[in-house]
Amino acid sequence: MALITVEKAHLAFGHHALLDNVDFALDSGEVVGLIGRNGAGKSSLLKAIAGVIRLDDGRINTKGDVGVAYVPQEPEFKAGHTVFEAVAEGLGALQQLLTDYHRATHALSDPSANQEAVLREIDQLQQALEAQNGWQLDALISTTLSHLDLPADTLVEDLSGGWKKRVALARALAAQPDVLLLDEPTNHLDVAAIEWLETLLKGTQVAVLLITHDRRFLDNVATRIVELDRGVLRSYPGNFSAYQTRKAEELAVEEEQNRVFDKFHAQEEVWIRKGIEARRTRNEGRVRRLEEIRRQRAARRERVGQIQFRLDPGERSGKLVAELEHVSKGYEGRVLIRDFTTRILRGDKIGLIGPNGAGKTTLLKLILGEIEPDSGTVKRGTRLEIAYFDQFREQLDEEASVADTISQGNEFVEIAGQRKHIMSYLEDFLFSPQRARSPVRSLSGGERNRLLLARLFTRPANVLVLDEPTNDLDIDTLELLEDVIAQYPGTVFLVSHDRAFLDNVVTQVIAFEGEGRLEEYPDGYQDWVEARARMAALKPQEAPRREKESDKAAPARAEKPKPVRSKLSFNENRELAALPDEIAALEAEQATLNEKLLDPACYRDTPREAHAWQQRVEEIETLLLEKLSRWEELEARR
Repeated sequence: MALITVEKAHLAFGHHALLDNVDFALDSGEVVGLIGRNGAGKSSLLKAIAGVIRLDDGRINTKGDVGVAYVPQEPEFKAGHTVFEAVAEGLGALQQLLTDYHRATHALSDPSANQEAVLREIDQLQQALEAQNGWQLDALISTTLSHLDLPADTLVEDLSGGWKKRVALARALAAQPDVLLLDEPTNHLDVAAIEWLETLLKGTQVAVLLITHDRRFLDNVATRIVELDRGVLRSYPGNFSAYQTRKAEELAVEEEQNRVFDKFHAQEEVWIRKGIEARRTRNEGRVRRLEEIRRQRAARRERVGQIQFRLDPGERSGKLVAELEHVSKGYEGRVLIRDFTTRILRGDKIGLIGPNGAGKTTLLKLILGEIEPDSGTVKRGTRLEIAYFDQFREQLDEEASVADTISQGNEFVEIAGQRKHIMSYLEDFLFSPQRARSPVRSLSGGERNRLLLARLFTRPANVLVLDEPTNDLDIDTLELLEDVIAQYPGTVFLVSHDRAFLDNVVTQVIAFEGEGRLEEYPDGYQDWVEARARMAALKPQEAPRREKESDKAAPARAEKPKPVRSKLSFNENRELAALPDEIAALEAEQATLNEKLLDPACYRDTPREAHAWQQRVEEIETLLLEKLSRWEELEARR
């Protein structure tokens, strides 16, 4: 059953048609991935469905009282709102009740507050919330904030763009819409948050239309792929992998049709050019047919071009790129990197994996010499020529034109020994001459990324540092960038939450495992996931096995004149043996408390207990991290 239908939609900017007589329907329970080149009009279609912009022609019909929630690429919020208030914005009259209740429950832990007055206020708010089914929504907001790691009491205006995107996503989910419109929802989310969103979308009955270039995400959640190409929508059932198979078949058929068409076109051109003979035996119908063939051929040539990347590897670097020995680094009392040792050699392609704020960019700056470690040593190789792709776009001057950003006052650029005019070079990155004269501030996110890559590739480099290069890039560009990096002979450092991109590019990963601990793994993201799963499965069996090996080796050690002492003291061995039971007990307690908190009645009947349970769940989370870290530390020393 269609919740939203789009009928004969037309939308154009200038002479460029984004939507050309488009029809589309979104059914209940569908998760539709909308894909296409940057600038094809995907965001415009989403805005039109959300009611943000109007079509030039055509209709958009929404069934009955269907609720629609829209998350744009650049969300906006009311000034002065906390994260909790912003997330509750979409709940209408319930927003103020939930905001007041949230504030009142926090006041219970304030010793200076009038506890009796607070309890009276809570009681009144409880009755109002119960009458409007507010408990379920309060629990939903709390769960969503927790999974997206959002601080409820922080002002939204104090957050970075990436965190604001998380708040906008939480706001849309809390509204419990019938239709969810998401524009690049995975941008700025770390892998854990992306996987949580995948689980949520797979388990929902909400109809979802989303724009994303995250292929793994599309594979995991999409039930249909819709491609927008030159104003036309084409629908493909299934996930992204199914789309790729169908698309490859279509392209093969199209290539054969074009071959036959081009042969026929050549024959007709020969006929019309026979001059006097053609005019003497003139066939008006045949001439009109040739004119139509020429128009069709011109239309084929007007397709969006294929972006062209070319990397100049420059002078070969020394075999050693960087060597870190017992390096530690932290800020404001928080350790990001603790006692890390590694050697990076020429040709390594290293992916950095970890949650936002874990220290990935800090590690890159240590390797590149932009900052120094708090302790340990960093030795850097010789003849290093570094090109740095900055995730925050700080290298771009907003007022400069696109062409000036690349040319730096020159008319030509030289790439791998070949001289090229600046306009021709920008066309390789899909910037038309008119667009090349536009200021940087007018560019979309995808265009900014392309511009940064274009500038990056104008300089020779044997070390390439890519900090979140995949945000906003379309799938064709991503796949070409993968091929270029795979063939690049230099060293690559890649920070990305795009799991497919990591798997297709890197030869090893450095993973931030928490508490400043870094571990190295061979191959890509999926190999890291599988390696961690194997390690987790082996851990419960390791202690008994090691104890048996220790018993067998004991007589041999006793015969030696200088017995070898255990790396762990007696008390540390006892601590290690007790840790699994302690961790299991904490996890069981946490599960019990979470089950209680899912019951809306607890907030009404026992608000103090509910508040205490919430605090205890947070304490357990901290304790679990500490005990797991201690367990790994002791195991490593055995």
